[in-house]
Amino acid sequence: MVDGSSIEDLARRAANGDSGALDELLVAIRPMVLEQCGRFLPCRQDAEEAAQDALVQVARHIERFEGRSLFSTWLHVVVANCARQTYRSLRRRAAEQPGLLLPVEVADPRTTSVIAGSRLDLLDALDRLEAHRPELVTALVLRDLCQMDYQEIAEQLGIPVGTLKSRIHHARRHVRESLRGGE
Repeated sequence: MVDGSSIEDLARRAANGDSGALDELLVAIRPMVLEQCGRFLPCRQDAEEAAQDALVQVARHIERFEGRSLFSTWLHVVVANCARQTYRSLRRRAAEQPGLLLPVEVADPRTTSVIAGSRLDLLDALDRLEAHRPELVTALVLRDLCQMDYQEIAEQLGIPVGTLKSRIHHARRHVRESLRGGE
């Protein structure tokens, strides 16, 4: 297993065009990416789909990693966006094909687990928040779902810590109201 400093080194080298380092980086981060996607998506197959998308995005856009923050911070943003996009895509597909029956082995997470259903409700609430206040979503996701510290998030977003805390406060309030059924 590769440690955090090795991953940071691989990411810097990959961002500078080292294709061998990129290959090593993708192998090293895959388990972490899958675990993070699982925090968003309760169904393992959906989390695997999102993880694959996230790894593709890392490979395509690694040159955008500038090293201003830790690679792990940059990766959290990519993973969160891919997981949320996978959820939107799944929801859209389900709406387009309402009569589509899921295979028996794939249970509806809304009926099988309160925690899984809560995650899906949270993703819906985040979508509603993004529609009204998109600047609040990333801050909330990085703090509450990715469990990053305030300073690291502020550096990634390029904003003061006080502004970050304010955004998180407003985002939590909006999500709480949304989960209670308000808009």
